Formats: sequence, C-alpha cells, structure tokens
Amino acid sequence: MQTDAHRPAAQRRLPIIDAVRAAALLAMASYHTLWDLGYLRLTAENYALTPAGHRAAEAIAGTFLMLVGVGLVLMNGRGLRLRPTLMRLARIGGAAFLVTLGTWLAFPDAYVFFGILHCIAVASVLGLPFLFLPVPVTALAAAAVFAAPLLVRVPVLDAPILYFLGLGSGTPRTNDYVPLFPWFGFVLTGIVLGRLGLPLLAQSRLGAWTPRSALGRVATFAGRHSLVVYLVHQPVLLGLITGLVTLTGPNPLAGLRAFRTDYVTICTRTGGEPPLCRIAARCTSDALLKEDLFREDGRPFSPEERLRAQALSQGCYGALEAAPRVRR
Repeated sequence: MQTDAHRPAAQRRLPIIDAVRAAALLAMASYHTLWDLGYLRLTAENYALTPAGHRAAEAIAGTFLMLVGVGLVLMNGRGLRLRPTLMRLARIGGAAFLVTLGTWLAFPDAYVFFGILHCIAVASVLGLPFLFLPVPVTALAAAAVFAAPLLVRVPVLDAPILYFLGLGSGTPRTNDYVPLFPWFGFVLTGIVLGRLGLPLLAQSRLGAWTPRSALGRVATFAGRHSLVVYLVHQPVLLGLITGLVTLTGPNPLAGLRAFRTDYVTICTRTGGEPPLCRIAARCTSDALLKEDLFREDGRPFSPEERLRAQALSQGCYGALEAAPRVRR
C-alpha cells in the first residue's frame, strides 16, 4: 500500500494547493460581505455591483475554477479513480441543489439556477477526457471555450433552458450566474497548469511545504473542506450583518446614487438635457436629505411629507429651467 508521501506526484495532496484555495475562499467571503452590506443597506451603495466589484467577482470565480482543474489532475491525473470522483460529484451536485433551493426560497425572483457549484459539477465531468488528451489539445479547447461567447450568436440559444451554456445574447436575472461558456475555459486552463506544473511543484520546496503555524493549519483545513465553507459562510454572514443593521439602522445615504440615476433617466426621457438633469437630480436628493424626506428603506410618505417632497422636486425643476440662462 502506498503512503501519501510515495504516491505519484499527480495524485499526492499538496498542502500549498489547499492554502491557495483557502486564500480564494477568503477573497470570496470578503466579496460576499461587501455584497451583504450593500444588500442590507449598510453602505451608501452596493459596491459589489459596481464595475470594479464585478471584475473582482470574476477574478475570484476564475481562480476557483482553475483550482478545480488542478484538483482534477491531482485526483485523476494517473488514471480515473471512479469511486472518489463519483462521490465528489455527488457532494458538489447535492450542494448545488441546496443552493438552488435556498436561494429560491430567499430570492424567488433571482434564485441561483446555474451558479459556480453547478458549473463545477458539470465541468468536472466534461473535464475528465482532457486529463488524458495531449496538453496542446486541452489548451486549444480552453481558448475555444473562452472565444465562443464572443463569436456565437444563435437566437435559439436565448431559450431559458439553454441559459446554462452562456451563449445567448441576454443575461438572466439571478444572484450567481456562471455558465459553461466561458467559465469551463478556466477549468481547462487549470488542467493544463496542473499537468505541466504539478510535477515540478511536487519536487520543489514550495510543494514540500507543510503548515506549522496555527494560521497555516487553519488555512489548509479550510482549503480541504472548501465546499462546507462555501455553503456555511454566506448564511453566517447574512445573519451577523442582519443583526448589525437592526442595531445601527441602514445607512442614511443608501440608495442615493440609484435615486439620482433614476431621476436623470426619467428627466432625459421627458426631454431634459442630461447635464441639467444631473443638476436637478442632485438638487432634489440634497433637498430631501436636508429635510429628512429621503426614504432609503422604502417607507411610505405621509400625505404631508408627499406634498413637501413634490414641492421640493418642483423647485428643483425650476432650477433646471433656470440653468440654461445661467449657462448663457
């Protein structure tokens, strides 16, 4: 019987890989904390939904999926290990189902039907043949998967049942959307990196690293149990932050940017000039804030408050009408 130390390099677990996976988990938890703070209106806006937030989320997801490819090489690089592979697939598939069920109950209008766990489950099956094909073939397949969303535009692929492919022209409403194209490309990239790099890593000092500090042991433990951490961390974060918002109340500026954006949209649709509409939007929001009439939490106005808010808005429209004369 082979001990872990005498396994072939492609099958021996490397603590450094678990540590990298733990770092990705920490980045993911940080992003979800940012999302939760915005969702529960503790920040002025949901910074996780900004362009920079989207780029960060994509980088984190891409890292996880490349690690999936590396993990496939570690598990099956010297031959398919059917039983462990099926058990792993059952765990991930079951977890993906729980995510769908839980988000359907919590966010029925934006539940997760093909998020990162769903993508990992399907990609783990699709990636198996590439463990044994020539590396250049896998690299070319990765490039093709990355390129497909830019090149393929077929109307039939806009059907909701085919959303999981990611080759349609629209984006479905969901809180986590990781379709096969282009994201399967990251798994294939991880397979390429694993097949080329793992033998070298296993023979290096970094590959021989073992955690000795408490932080290192915690990190590698989390990396080994990343699926459990993924499933548990978000309910815990939401619970903690919900408790915080009940104590502090929402941020008084929450929703301000969205209010101004909507104001400008409506103003320009009714014939206003965009620069002047932005002046009126800021004027109205500032006036509402000054008189404590900005409703960041959606509470309804009393009749008197509604009349006052309308008067403030009309006053800002007057400023909008006067603005061209000031500019002249």
